[in-house]
Amino acid sequence: MIKDKQDIIEKIRGKKGIISDMDGVIYHGNKLLPGAKKFVEWLKNENKSFVFLTNASERTPRELQEKLSRLGIEVGHEHFYTSALATATFLASQKENGSAYIIGEAGIINALYDVGYSMNNINPDYVVIGDTHSYNYEKVVTASRLVRDGAKLIGTNPDITSPSEQGIIPATKALVAPIELATGKPAYYIGKPNPLMMRIALKKLGQQREDTLIIGDRMDTDIIAGIESEIETCLVLSGCETEASINNYPYSPNFVLNGVLDITS
Repeated sequence: MIKDKQDIIEKIRGKKGIISDMDGVIYHGNKLLPGAKKFVEWLKNENKSFVFLTNASERTPRELQEKLSRLGIEVGHEHFYTSALATATFLASQKENGSAYIIGEAGIINALYDVGYSMNNINPDYVVIGDTHSYNYEKVVTASRLVRDGAKLIGTNPDITSPSEQGIIPATKALVAPIELATGKPAYYIGKPNPLMMRIALKKLGQQREDTLIIGDRMDTDIIAGIESEIETCLVLSGCETEASINNYPYSPNFVLNGVLDITS
């Protein structure tokens, strides 16, 4: 791991393609993080290929575009790819025109509709759990019953927690856990670090692995996703991790910065 800050900055600036997480890198909830606007302007001014690759599944790409616009950052919707879209792609490849019971928001619901899936709370092919603000006991009971009756359990991403304006909050894997425990059946998780997400991101970038950098705030998703895909990684300490928590993992990022502000300072 390169430790000299100027060497880190020069190496990052030399990359042709950037795969960046959003929550914990660009913003926390509805609060823009320091340097985020300048970082995105740098990406555009330097003609970098870039994609925002997020495990968050509640919003569609256009909603993410609108959110950044409200925060003062203008980016085309084609620069966003979510775990909801990856989940829909995966399920459509497994079973065309299938059905699903969903605990989630517009991002995953619309993504599944777009690939020909219907909503079904009687005998669905899949139970799909994503990020949501409307989680309750009744939905857990329904999902557990459907999984016991044969529906396959899918999580849009394996994040246990997520950064927010209120601090660290439960994320998808924490919402899936009661259903796994109640049924004894493990879920299959689609988002980072699943290689499916990284393959799609590289394809959208149109860049080679060696010319690409992944920037994220989580060791257990962003950084391991890059390592397993042979893409150099940069951990920013503006989200879930601290300098101390890095030592809890048996692997290391290539670079560590306080935040994206460091890249353009």
